[in-house]
Amino acid sequence: MNSASDPKLEIDLEQARRHGRWLSDDEQASLEAQERQRQQLLATQQLHRGKLLLLLAVSVVIPPLWPLALAVCLYLLFPVSTKRFALTAGVTLLVIGMALAALITALLVALLVALF
Repeated sequence: MNSASDPKLEIDLEQARRHGRWLSDDEQASLEAQERQRQQLLATQQLHRGKLLLLLAVSVVIPPLWPLALAVCLYLLFPVSTKRFALTAGVTLLVIGMALAALITALLVALLVALF
């Protein structure tokens, strides 16, 4: 037996066992593409995480940036919950800001009507 093809044959056999059948060339290429995409996504996430850790370190050293350090720390520990909270807080602040702008406009119009 050719020793160069043994690892490939073992990999193919293991895939066949996992999927319950031999995969066609197209299916195998699709699975390999998905695996490459997953590996690329993991590498991108690791790079992003490294940058955030560097930002966290800088923020901890500079006292005025401690709130940023807290936010980055929470994001690193709880990414999904922090994203949801930030989205909710952003939408809430936007709605409150629009309501305050409308209230100030209404009060200004009422004041102008009362004066003239």
